[in-house]
Amino acid sequence: MTSRRFSQAISEGDGISVLVPVGDLEAARRAEEQRAEGVIVWNALEGLRDAVSLPVLWRAEGSAEEARRCGADACLLSVERHEDEGELERLADEIAGLGLEVVVDVKDEEELELALERIDPEIFLLSPRNADDGQAAHDRALELLTDVPAGKLAIADLGGGVRAEVDELERAGMDAVVVAAGNVTELVGAAPPEV
Repeated sequence: MTSRRFSQAISEGDGISVLVPVGDLEAARRAEEQRAEGVIVWNALEGLRDAVSLPVLWRAEGSAEEARRCGADACLLSVERHEDEGELERLADEIAGLGLEVVVDVKDEEELELALERIDPEIFLLSPRNADDGQAAHDRALELLTDVPAGKLAIADLGGGVRAEVDELERAGMDAVVVAAGNVTELVGAAPPEV
């Protein structure tokens, strides 16, 4: 049975969710302190589950089994790397079979359509890797969002992000955004009052 921890984190609550790539346990702790709603890991981090309570998206080169051992809640599946007939489906089934959510990385409309036809995922990472700069990536993510069917979750992979861009993505219906670690507090706003 697949855990819904990652998708719940980005779909519940007010506003757009902020996800932060982290390279070590200290960066993961800082992201949680700054109120990120999830972390993205590029490598296995021993003790990650003990260090933070945030949902984890595995974006590393390793297998889905490694993602599960690391404590990930979701695993990234790149359409660009797995376009061969049957491979996308096999990997999506393997990820889901380990109890992880599948997040499908697409860079353009063709990859988005291919993913919808072949595996119909619930969560998309919109990664306009062919964009020249941050503004172009932002604009391409907005264009791609228009092709994401209602009811699916969409994450903009901008790498940076300023408040105005994030606000625009939120107004357009983006569920989450990937930002650099230093931007989190600025983008999520002031801390909630203590009760």
